[in-house]
Order: sequence, then C-alpha cells, then structure tokens
Amino acid sequence: MARSIHTQAGKFLGRTAIVAGLAIALLGSGQAVAERLKDLASVQGVRNNQLVGYGLVVGLDGSGDQTTQTPFTTQSIINMLAQLGTTLPTTQSLQLKNVAAVMVTAILPPFARTGQQIDITVSSMGNAKSLRGGTLVMTPLKGADGQIYAQAQGNLLVGGAGAASAGSKVVVNHLLAGRVVGGATVEREVPTALGQGPFVHYEMATTDFGTTQRVVEAINREIGPGTAQAIDGRLVRVAAPEDANSRVAFLGRLESLEVRPTKTVAKVIINPRTGSVVMNQTVTIDSCAVAHGNLSVIINTEQKVSQPNTLAGGQTVTTTQSEIDIKQGGGSLIQLKAGVNLAEVVKAINALGAGPQDLLSILQSMKAAGALRAELEII
Repeated sequence: MARSIHTQAGKFLGRTAIVAGLAIALLGSGQAVAERLKDLASVQGVRNNQLVGYGLVVGLDGSGDQTTQTPFTTQSIINMLAQLGTTLPTTQSLQLKNVAAVMVTAILPPFARTGQQIDITVSSMGNAKSLRGGTLVMTPLKGADGQIYAQAQGNLLVGGAGAASAGSKVVVNHLLAGRVVGGATVEREVPTALGQGPFVHYEMATTDFGTTQRVVEAINREIGPGTAQAIDGRLVRVAAPEDANSRVAFLGRLESLEVRPTKTVAKVIINPRTGSVVMNQTVTIDSCAVAHGNLSVIINTEQKVSQPNTLAGGQTVTTTQSEIDIKQGGGSLIQLKAGVNLAEVVKAINALGAGPQDLLSILQSMKAAGALRAELEII
C-alpha cells in the first residue's frame, strides 16, 4: 500500500490547472464601458426588507423530523393543534414522520402593497431527510421590528431528488430547502419616502469620488446646471419635482442616463478555500524576481509477514515497514519587469508552472515585497 503527500501542487498540476484556478477579469485596455445610473446608484430610502418566520411543513412521505430528537417540532404541533381546537397533553409523546420544522424567509420589495404576493424560501431546521412533496402551513412572516408583514402558505417546489434502500443512498441536488412562488401575501405596507422635500438623494454602490463627480456632470448635462450636487464620495443630491407623478417620471429619466465610471482600485481577490484568484485590469507590478520550486514527500508503507520455522514454534508476526522519500524539484527564477499590464503578469506566473495553491503564496510574497501594485484581499 502506498500513500503520497504533496505539500505543493507544483508541476504536478501542470499549466492547464491555472485555467481552473485563476479567474481573470479582463475588461480591456481602454476606458471603462458606460453604465446606466440605475446600475451605479440607488435612490435613498428605496430598499428591500427581510422577513422571517417559523413554521411547519406537512404531507411528507415519511421523510420528516424524528420528533423524539427534535422536541421543538413536537411542541409546535401541539400548539398548532390547540389553536385548531384539538387539545393534547404536553407530555404526549408524538411519533410523527410526515412533519418538519422549517424557517421561512422572504424579501419584501419596496412599495409592496397589501395583497401583493411575494416568493418565499423554506429551509429545514430539524433532522428531516427531505421536504419534497410537502405543504407549508400558514406561517406569519415578521420584520426586524417584530411586526407581521406577510402570511405564507403553499406547496413546496424542491429541485432535488433522492432515494435510499438497504443502506444505499442516492441524492441529486439539495432536498432540505425549497421555494414557493407567490407563497406569501403582504398584510402590512412599509412606508417608503421617495426623497425629502424638493430633493432626492442617490447613493452610489461604492465610494468613488471620480465616478460620483461624473454622475453629477451627467445629470447636470441632461437636466440643467445645478440640478445635481455631490455631498460626498457616495451621496448625490438631486433637485426633483415635488409632484408625485412628475417625480416618478423624472427619476425614470435619470436612471437611464449612461455614465462612464472611473477605473476601480487595483485589487486582487484570493479565495484560499477554492484556490481561485481574480484580478482587475489595473493590477501592475514593479521589477522583481520570482523563484518557484517543487517539494514533495512520498511515504510508501508495506505490510510484511514474518513466518517462523514450524518445528521451532512461535507465532506469525505482521510488521509494517515505511519508507519516506523527500524530493526537492528544481526551482526557476524569472524576472518580471516594472509597469507590465495584467496579461503579462499572468503570462509570467504561468511560465513558473505554479498551481493554484502555489499562486496564492507567490502573490502574497510579491505583495509583502512591495512589488505587487494592488490591494490584496483574502475572502
């Protein structure tokens, strides 16, 4: 029996692994593409609200919670039956397999009106095996203030499938979460103020003084000088009509304006869990030299049997012998010139034959040496 442990991927992964491990955002060498104002900013106060509720899913085909292990499911069933006129002793031990305790979540969009239907997501919180084929019993959905804003109920749509028999189990996709399209009805409206007095405030998605200034220039060029004013790097104040109908038409005109944002901050995003790396087009490097080598540890384990002479007596003994071999691959030293663009950086790193995990270490070392002209963010 042989086992191999590699501390670095190295050339074992090959250059083709860089394609899977290195995701590169190449936006071109020219100016940024123009975007609509609605994609860069949002109107202050116009926002979604999260709703959450606790409920029960019934009608499962023996795949519900094991109620002996989830006492909250049993308690919820007793409380629900009590509200429906059926009283059970709290000490009653229920052995149910067709019921599951779930959390129900939904997004209440801005300007939602009473009677409007919204989608909900239902997720198991017990030890149910599947929610497929279940029906959510009427569940109140509450906001952050504890008030009920919607009532949810409906048949679940679960995209997965599974089967189990005689110790074998096959599962496709996820069976413990599903959605109900239009499964909740709005019962309470959230007041949404569309601006304050004669002004409407736009909030930029990211803080960027250059892009904010270009938004102000685009609005003033379209509507007239003095219409928009930058409050800071993220907030733009716009003079808008006070009449509700005119204000809606005015905002609809503004959100279609095209703005050419400035180049973003040079940034490299690293995800060590997946080995992925994403760079934007503004990443550059200073002159530096990068060396990369391969270190592998190989452990070979063999089982040997010592059989003594039958006439001499004794017992058969099994022994384990292990051989450990450490190999250091030849390292290569590559010089990278200053001021090169992203494509040249990727080409030089690919020439090292580094795998995705090695690439993470190389970029961190380049940042520590001051050669990587970009913000390094680990997620």
